[in-house]
Amino acid sequence: MTSDQIKLVQDSFREVVPIKDAAAALFYEKLFSIDGSLRALFVETDIKKQGAKLMAALGFVVHGLSRAETILPTVQDLARRHVGYGVEEHHYATVGQALIETLAAGLGEAFTQEVREAWAAAYGLLASVMIAAARDVQLAA
Repeated sequence: MTSDQIKLVQDSFREVVPIKDAAAALFYEKLFSIDGSLRALFVETDIKKQGAKLMAALGFVVHGLSRAETILPTVQDLARRHVGYGVEEHHYATVGQALIETLAAGLGEAFTQEVREAWAAAYGLLASVMIAAARDVQLAA
């Protein structure tokens, strides 16, 4: 990611924070509409609490993008835990799509092509790190 992309992600996320509860609810609505089978991963989950965790994790990652090396161990640990929850590699693309669609809806006109590309780069980085960590867990099993 470029420093300009990091700034775009961080600046646009500041616009999401005031609507974080609605954004989290919209994210899960979009996620389940894209792939209804993912609902099974959340059957015993309070989705409102899960949404708060999602937004906190996003905030942590977004804030740490300018020093990615400091957040990567936490992101890798998160991915390892997600393997135990039943998350599979192909789910990362679905999550990315739901995230981009949620940001587009939540930010409206502020979600420019540049902002979209910056978020795609950020999610691509995050997903690649998480997928690699998850593969390590699966290979060790």
